[in-house]
Amino acid sequence: MDAVRPVAIIGPTATGKSELGLALAERLGGEVVNIDAMQQYRGMDIGTAKLPHDERRGIAHHRLDVLDVTETATVANYQRDAIADVEDIVRRGAVPVIVGGSMMYIQSLLDEWNFPATDPDVRGKWEAVLTEQGLAAVHRALTGADPEAAASILPTDGRRMVRALEVVELTGQPFAASAPTIGAPRWGTVIIGVDRDTDELDRRIEARTEHMFEAGLVEEVDGLIGRGLRDGVTACRAIGYAQVLAVIDGEYDLAHAQERTLIGTRRYVRRQRSWFRRDARVHWVDGADPDLVPATLEFLESV
Repeated sequence: MDAVRPVAIIGPTATGKSELGLALAERLGGEVVNIDAMQQYRGMDIGTAKLPHDERRGIAHHRLDVLDVTETATVANYQRDAIADVEDIVRRGAVPVIVGGSMMYIQSLLDEWNFPATDPDVRGKWEAVLTEQGLAAVHRALTGADPEAAASILPTDGRRMVRALEVVELTGQPFAASAPTIGAPRWGTVIIGVDRDTDELDRRIEARTEHMFEAGLVEEVDGLIGRGLRDGVTACRAIGYAQVLAVIDGEYDLAHAQERTLIGTRRYVRRQRSWFRRDARVHWVDGADPDLVPATLEFLESV
């Protein structure tokens, strides 16, 4: 790599992105830019598998711990702030190493994506429908307003359906009209995708989920309630956190919450794989490769 070009390490949950990103940042003289939506929240550490400070090898990490749990995480705000971070890192001559698996966040950072304006009254109206009438009512409304969007968005993804309804109402155009323009990645970013054999990844997800509950996820959520977790729109819906809240509310027992967290994570991994595999710009590597770091460095030297 003759010039400073960012490197993006993306892919499904639990494939080993953080480890690879840290190793590359260490060897390239880089700084890590988080691109996991829920790792932006202060105090959401165990359930997001956030890398502890003492394991970051002194490497600067950006876009971690920048939101309170009462704040709403938005792609548009992330895009604005992360672009500023990446460009500042480049100006200082370091290599931005962008690490994470939040699909729309990655797209917003690496592609040209101008977000339609938001209107709190319109958004609030559809969020009220979601809260009071449930996912099915929002899905029916979206099917009537924009059938293509209703077919492409998972009927369990309430926030995205609400956003689609807001965009359609504000712009008078289908939600797809606001989709990003796919071309050369911003800044010439080299995109590395990390994946693993499905059976192995399932075992890693199961082990990670078990570890989270053993390491104190319930206590973490209980502490965050006092900091307003229930008052937020996005933080309380994170996988693992929503299930633990259900335990605290007496809806689940602990074993069921752990099982639902595991199932939710596996479903999310399937969505990530489907999303990322459509992107022909991604160079895929096997997270289980014992020579992963040197092989990836060799690839980066060649592009």
